Amino acid sequence: MPAEYILETKGLTKEFKGFVAVNNVDLRVRRGDIHALIGPNGAGKTTFFNLLTKFLPPTRGTITYLGHDITHEKPAQIARRGIVRSFQISAVFPHMTVLENVRAALQRNLGTSFHFWKPEKSLFHLHDRALELLHTVDLQDFAREMTVNLPYGRKRALELATTMALEPDLMLLDEPTQGMGHEDVNRVTQLIKKVSEGRTILMVEHNMNVVSSIADRITVLQRGAVIADGPYSEVARNPLVVEAYMGSADAALQGAH
Repeated sequence: MPAEYILETKGLTKEFKGFVAVNNVDLRVRRGDIHALIGPNGAGKTTFFNLLTKFLPPTRGTITYLGHDITHEKPAQIARRGIVRSFQISAVFPHMTVLENVRAALQRNLGTSFHFWKPEKSLFHLHDRALELLHTVDLQDFAREMTVNLPYGRKRALELATTMALEPDLMLLDEPTQGMGHEDVNRVTQLIKKVSEGRTILMVEHNMNVVSSIADRITVLQRGAVIADGPYSEVARNPLVVEAYMGSADAALQGAH
């Protein structure tokens, strides 16, 4: 695999008792890109993510990351390689402060996450880096706030910060703007663009306004198979994509939230 590609799947397939959820998917993610995976409900997007992060074993096919075959590795091995997934449901600790959440993620990255008997002051050396990450996602003013009190969009921003604390080479974002109002969608979209600098992002996203504004490349799944792959302008005109979303190109894609 050329060095310009960080991740590649070949013939990736997942069958559940005769039902093919992911069907012979070939995907290449270029280093430094924001690559969006889109498709109607039931297209196989989340199953595909579960295959990449090893929550599901593939029926057949291969996954290559940074030139290494990771098809049969375990979830912890994948994470150590620098692939970190952000889940659809906000994965933060509600009864810790915003700052404590980021510090905990930084501690995990140091490999000391099980040192729970150590006093809190042992984490103070992570304080500056945690504040730096909060500043990146515009949460510096919420550092002392209990996470449970954050508005939904801000919780997703915190999740981005905790994901970045693990210093991933490849961030997998699973519907990062799901359930958000217009203002939060715009804020989180800009944050994704901001945090993508120096990183590669593969994201599942329903909101085509988000995808069209920040994705370098788009892969479209339907019934588990790739029906289109390319830049937004090209994919939006693809007759198979239009048909999949049932309508004219613009109306269909803009309505695919």
